[in-house]
Amino acid sequence: MLAGDPLGTHRVIAPKGALPQPAERLDNDFSKVYATEIVVDVQTLNVDAASFRQMEEASGGDPDGVAALVLETVKRRGKQHNPVTGSGGMLLGVVERVGDLASTRGFVPGDRVATLISLSLTPLWLDRVLAVRPASAQLDVVGKAAVFLTAPIARIPTDMPERLVLALLDVAGAAPQVARLCSPGDSVVVLGAGGKSGLLCAAEARRRVGDKGKVIGIESFPAYADELRALGICDHVATLDAREPLAVRDAVAPLTEGRGADLVLSCVNVPGVELSAILAARDRGKVYYFAMSTSFTAAALGAEGLGRDVDLFIGNGYAHDHAEHTLSLVRASRPLHELMQRRYT
Repeated sequence: MLAGDPLGTHRVIAPKGALPQPAERLDNDFSKVYATEIVVDVQTLNVDAASFRQMEEASGGDPDGVAALVLETVKRRGKQHNPVTGSGGMLLGVVERVGDLASTRGFVPGDRVATLISLSLTPLWLDRVLAVRPASAQLDVVGKAAVFLTAPIARIPTDMPERLVLALLDVAGAAPQVARLCSPGDSVVVLGAGGKSGLLCAAEARRRVGDKGKVIGIESFPAYADELRALGICDHVATLDAREPLAVRDAVAPLTEGRGADLVLSCVNVPGVELSAILAARDRGKVYYFAMSTSFTAAALGAEGLGRDVDLFIGNGYAHDHAEHTLSLVRASRPLHELMQRRYT
């Protein structure tokens, strides 16, 4: 058994010296056994929303085309690292093997697990794709993956459907970050509030801002906007395209007495919403970009060009105890739980 580096650099083929995430290609040969790895028999890939949408558009909405793109990427790069969006997703499977140095993590063969790190840094081998489910951006597959010693991983709880757990853990970093950025009495705007991460952000904001605060949802898809209104977690829901910055500004201004929001959360899975988020924020407000479709160059230069003094936060998919935080958030709200289960399972 080979030792392996805790950060996974032993799997990097090119370029030499790179870490696994920015690497162009990883070694996905699982006949090699490393003491620092947990090897998982992969059953489901949960592709991130921006990546899945890009592949849908590239394949004309054909699920078989999406499957072909995933297989081609994994064959070429040794991981599901979308070359267009630069993002990945995460996976669900069963532990096959635990390396000697990884045994202290407490996982054993047979454990059902979900990875809490991006597929863009996860060595992956796929034998085949069994099914593509566009509604949840998930693919049922047969394959193997390696989880490095430093990479977060979680057992699947038994009180929720596995597909729902996978969908929630894919965006588990969102709600804890909102909890850190929100204060009682704040006004909060969520762009893409009807989507997966948007719903979690809106729900977390609702319980943080209290009765004196305000949560405003922006959602372009009418059906999602209606579901969001029915949940009752937003004080106001506007059905409009978040890529239209002036429309977003004009919707938010009267709801915040012309000041703008204390916190704006961008959860839209397409590019072009950077300036909308900035225009919706008050002077010295905070803007948190969770979506991987964000151009941080556009955000930084856009704020400068607009003369807006706001704090810009890059979405981090990891936070301490983020998996349990997110699952507990959904467990605490039966309407949210039912909506998520109906949509993603």
